[in-house]
Amino acid sequence: MKTNASRLAPLGLALLAAPSFAEVSGTIALSSDYDFRGITQSAGDPALSGSIDWSTDPGLYLGAWASNVDFGPGTDTDVEIDLYGGFRGSITEDLGFDVGAIYYLYQPGGDDVDFAEVYGSLSYKIFSAKLWYAWDFSNTGDSATYLEANAGIPLPEEFSLNLHAGYSDGDYWDAGPDGSYFDWSIGVSRDFGNFALSLKYIDGSDLKSADGTPGDVFSSESKVWFSVSTTLPWGD
Repeated sequence: MKTNASRLAPLGLALLAAPSFAEVSGTIALSSDYDFRGITQSAGDPALSGSIDWSTDPGLYLGAWASNVDFGPGTDTDVEIDLYGGFRGSITEDLGFDVGAIYYLYQPGGDDVDFAEVYGSLSYKIFSAKLWYAWDFSNTGDSATYLEANAGIPLPEEFSLNLHAGYSDGDYWDAGPDGSYFDWSIGVSRDFGNFALSLKYIDGSDLKSADGTPGDVFSSESKVWFSVSTTLPWGD
């Protein structure tokens, strides 16, 4: 959830030196908010994010993603960096899988909330399900799980209807006033040339204690969310 050029530069050089069967891409996105499982990470303000990804033909991938964050007064964190890697592939023509791990770093200096998660997913045609597990969520010593289901339904004129439902559970959430909670979203997306646009309604307000927090810091309040992104290198 943070960008640090000195960390990303060596990674970028290593990726560029990858074998010819590997591919390198980068994505830049501007969003109306940085949403994480129904909870804003940018206090409801716009977020600029970017990633660099390296992948091989057999399915191995590595990457780094970064975005601005706002955790409110009294915190030192301004940027989040996610480092991730995994392996994905197909079991049958319609059934796919993805397994991997991700590490969240918060900079500069940052609050001591860095943590790691592992994940595994299955996809079948337009549907997918994914399970995330953190044994030390936000460096609290408590575990947390996140189970999500997604669907991308083709619409006329090359639009797509995107549905999402997620469930956060585990010791970390059980220690709070609300316990486990649901989040969900519904929206549409479409590619226009080299740019991808997405519009959706997001609701994490089942986490009632965070529904409309002061200054919108970590708010779970429902919102309309919009993003525009592009992936490099551009195709023809």
